[in-house]
Amino acid sequence: MEKIRTPLRIGTRGSPLALWQAHRVAAALRDAWPALRPDDALEIVEIRTTGDRVQNRLLSDIGGKGLFSKEIEEALAAGAIDLAVHSMKDVETTLADGFAIAAVLERADPRDAWISASGAGLDALPAGSRVGTASLRRRAQVLARRPDLIVTAFRGNVGTRLQKLADGEADATLLAKAGLDRLEMASCITETLAPAVMLPAAAQGAVGVETRADDADLIQALKAIDHRPTAIRIEAERALLAALDGSCRTPIGALAVLDGQGGLKLDGLLASADGAKLWRTSREGAVADAGRLGRDAGAELRANGDARLFE
Repeated sequence: MEKIRTPLRIGTRGSPLALWQAHRVAAALRDAWPALRPDDALEIVEIRTTGDRVQNRLLSDIGGKGLFSKEIEEALAAGAIDLAVHSMKDVETTLADGFAIAAVLERADPRDAWISASGAGLDALPAGSRVGTASLRRRAQVLARRPDLIVTAFRGNVGTRLQKLADGEADATLLAKAGLDRLEMASCITETLAPAVMLPAAAQGAVGVETRADDADLIQALKAIDHRPTAIRIEAERALLAALDGSCRTPIGALAVLDGQGGLKLDGLLASADGAKLWRTSREGAVADAGRLGRDAGAELRANGDARLFE
């Protein structure tokens, strides 16, 4: 393909991190396609989603992570935008009919960052301290390691959550390290948690580009910015999530790592919300089998886990 249509409209949420991601996609597209370099060849369209508007309730109580993409997909379907940029960890495992993930950028650090007001790490935080998070995955793993801590609901974008921490609404919180790195806010990190301590969310740190499934020319053009190693890793992780019918109502972690020699290792975790029970598994195999490895690992976790988690 030698041409790409212009102007190209990129839909995104309006948070500072979402806008950073949209501008990064725009920069990658401009590098790949000279026709997109003029200022008027690309437009970033901010879309306010239900997930952004409703900040006083947990996502698990109001419909799940799809609330971050519903209005954006409506704009795609209506032709108001040509592509959408998402944090892949917020994308439903099964896309709505008519949509496709056409590219992913190179993944950033997928680990979770621990930030505490006192500077104490996860293991050093005094008993009875309050940890703020809206993630059931983070909640479960914190309580599994430190059942003497109190986990409270904590929502908002990166800046909002850090301000809540500064205001004393909690003693510590957790955020994706990738987001803090992208916003040049990594100096606030007390401790970067190893995956053995806090297994990340599936596809955490990856940025995806969604299009209409019938937009063949644009899908072809987006191959120029697709990072295949990242796509392989998140294929395995999202396959595990799909096998568990995973949503933000179920504490699930997944992380795939490539060995650089055609192999892949996948670690997966399922937990009870209170952290009292953790089920872990891992798989190793060829990168060509990424999806199968994820489905197999997810099936094992589903078979071994508490059936009530899937009710």
